[in-house]
Amino acid sequence: MTDTAKPGSATPDSGADAVDRRRIRLIMTGLLLGLFMAALDQTIISAALRTIADDLNGLSEQAWANTSYMITSVITTALYGKLSDIYGRRPVYCTAVGIFVLGSVLCGLAQSMTTLAVFRGVQGIGAGGLMSLAFAILTDLVPLAERSRYQAWFGAVFGVSAVVGPVAGGFFAGLDSFLGASGWRWAFFINVPIGVAAALIIAALVRVQPGRAQHKFDIAGLLALIACLLPLLFAVEQGPAWGWTDAGTLVLFGLGAVGLVLFLLAQKRAADAALLPTPMFRNPLFSVYNGVNVLVGAAVFGALSVLPLYLQMVKGLSPTQAGLMMLPQTLGIVAAGRIAGPYVTKSGRYKAVLLTGLVLMVVATFWFGLLTADTSLWQTGIAAGVMGFGIGLCWQVMLIAIQTGVAPQYMGAGMGSFTFFRQIGGTAGIAVFLSMFFGAVGEKVAAAYRGAASDPEYTAAVNDPSVTGQAANKVLLGARDGDVPLDNSTFLDHADPRLAKPFLEGMAEAMQTVFVVSGVMLLIALVLAAVPKEKRREPAAGAPGGAKETGKQPAAKN
Repeated sequence: MTDTAKPGSATPDSGADAVDRRRIRLIMTGLLLGLFMAALDQTIISAALRTIADDLNGLSEQAWANTSYMITSVITTALYGKLSDIYGRRPVYCTAVGIFVLGSVLCGLAQSMTTLAVFRGVQGIGAGGLMSLAFAILTDLVPLAERSRYQAWFGAVFGVSAVVGPVAGGFFAGLDSFLGASGWRWAFFINVPIGVAAALIIAALVRVQPGRAQHKFDIAGLLALIACLLPLLFAVEQGPAWGWTDAGTLVLFGLGAVGLVLFLLAQKRAADAALLPTPMFRNPLFSVYNGVNVLVGAAVFGALSVLPLYLQMVKGLSPTQAGLMMLPQTLGIVAAGRIAGPYVTKSGRYKAVLLTGLVLMVVATFWFGLLTADTSLWQTGIAAGVMGFGIGLCWQVMLIAIQTGVAPQYMGAGMGSFTFFRQIGGTAGIAVFLSMFFGAVGEKVAAAYRGAASDPEYTAAVNDPSVTGQAANKVLLGARDGDVPLDNSTFLDHADPRLAKPFLEGMAEAMQTVFVVSGVMLLIALVLAAVPKEKRREPAAGAPGGAKETGKQPAAKN
């Protein structure tokens, strides 16, 4: 079966073109559902994670619920891009949806934080395909001049998931039970109908496959990639706790370095069959902006993994309220996408947009670094909005820059690389920043209690037997010596505010460290992004000074 028309190949008023565009809109619906599902599971447990961790008695282990998802999605992102180049987008995409739905069901059945982390890893195996193949399928279907308009919808999906995720996660976490299962488990079960709908649409409608590559699969490269990433990510996860010069940490870094060398050798040997073909990296825009991609991913995911903890634990918001506090960020992402996409399409310029986005993100993260236990929520909301606007500008134009530097035969791997490098940064950022926070919070809390010794209200509470005899307050008294309970934080809901205040101040100070480090990383990314000379895109047809679209889509195949 072949397509009867391609975008840009028929006259605007032709019936074939109208039918084809209707089919593309339906395909976009399927892609957006899959992308929404994958993006949602990066955010839906952010507001619910405190409830989940308290229920499973593992708050201090919560980083693994995120990092296991990110690790497996990182590894499989490059894998799916290459598999789709060889076997076709449609079967590989539907397989990714099936794996993701299976992982979601298993997460909903988890009985401990350890099993939840394992099942989140299964989810991540599917998520790597959902995120990378959405861009590759869009590239097959839509000419370059029209692509940024559709990509704006992808950006909007990430924005919507940023607010729907925390709100939905908070809603489910607030339910004691629903249909016989704990409320938070439905944060995972909800993926089943969404995934089924996405798979049915793509299976029925996607037919375009530009000349499948006739290469063997790069098994050696995949194994070397796993040997590289797993030790490195485990090292950055445990480094703050073990110490960066600890023998175990150094051994892991050494194993990761060996894996990296083996991966580079495997990619060189595999040539065009490589997971990440080395010719792609000869383009300086591709290489530099993917480096920026890693730094931005680490800074953004790391900082935003801590912000919900601040809102819930320090400011005392419910999960649903914490989710709603992320609404300004979502609005910023969506608004930026509506501005950046048309501007780049018409002008062909993207570098100024990227740099503006990075500047805004730097401002926002350092603003987060000023948050204390007494900071007004409106300030947090404005900072989140600035952050969202910067994210919306930055990631969309980075993808456009990378696309223009990828040869057609590497498009699947090239689009996969965008998600791959962003996920590498995000995984490392979540692991390092949460470990940094949990490693620093004990000393920060103890110092805050030492400083509170001169506070009359605190002294009165400490000397009141009716206060100190309560179970929740006994936990806080133990925290004065640095014994900070991090596996179950429900005691804060029942503690005396006078005793809890130093605890919350100490937590806020530990979070400030995370945000400042995030801001420094974004500053480095800003400097790096300013280095390459901009290679202007050809403006879209109909734009002022734009050229007519002349590119043709490849012949469609099953």
